[in-house]
Amino acid sequence: MRPRDRNLGSRLVTALSQFDTSVRSLPGVHSNACMATLVEQIVESVRRVEFVTRISGRPVAASRADPSNATMFDPVRGAIWHRGAGDDEEAAWLTFLFVHFGKHRRGGWRYLREAYAGVGGGSPWDWSTVSSDGAAAFCAWIRANASTLSRPGAGFGPHRKYESFSSTADVIESYVKWVSTNHSHRQLISDALANEGSPEAAFARLFNSMDCVLRFGRLAKFDYLCMLKKLGLASINPGHPFLTGSSGPLQGARLLFGVNEPPTVLDQWVAQLGAALQVDMQVMEDSLCNWQKSPDKFEPFRG
Repeated sequence: MRPRDRNLGSRLVTALSQFDTSVRSLPGVHSNACMATLVEQIVESVRRVEFVTRISGRPVAASRADPSNATMFDPVRGAIWHRGAGDDEEAAWLTFLFVHFGKHRRGGWRYLREAYAGVGGGSPWDWSTVSSDGAAAFCAWIRANASTLSRPGAGFGPHRKYESFSSTADVIESYVKWVSTNHSHRQLISDALANEGSPEAAFARLFNSMDCVLRFGRLAKFDYLCMLKKLGLASINPGHPFLTGSSGPLQGARLLFGVNEPPTVLDQWVAQLGAALQVDMQVMEDSLCNWQKSPDKFEPFRG
């Protein structure tokens, strides 16, 4: 663990030990090696989650939002730039594309960048253009250019490795329909907050309503909504880690608590533990997933 993280690590060890003895047993960290490994995974997750919030407060060059600039384009910083320019709709759209395509280990953002830019003669596919006809033109363009866009050298990110351009048009069409039902991203989020009354309930409402977005499973929905929060685009917050339908995070929770309880029960327990540790649910979800892969020896997450 890096020296600058040691204070956080010490606080987490103390909080985990207190929770284990006073609230609920945590047999998964009763060995020193497993305790140290989980703490290091939590610290790493905190840093990853904080990174987006940290860069959101810094100036961002317009080139970061320009998909024709292969060197400078970055969808996260691009979303920050659009938000700073007052275009929350474009920022939310780029966030969706970021989650759908992901970042390929070798090809980086190429899939996302070229689709967004309309490489090969298409127009830049910004939100105004895409949503104007329910995504019909964009989807037709993607289908017509699928072989060019999917040429060797790039791919979808590790969390989206089973996706393809053959299904991307349908995913995007369903996403545009989801947003357009409420006219805009801003109205969709505003309605959820107004109807539910709390950031946690609004997050859950949006999470459940995204079932209509094709091939956007539990992790994609969770990551997308958490990213909207981190970018300052939505005042929502996950009240629990949404373990139902997960694999790694659920296995991590069962290992930590030493029981085979249903996901809904473990959701409550993980939320209770997160409150005691003073870390948010994205950190808990992420760290439990990475910890269960190697519970007694720290293995850094590399995407």
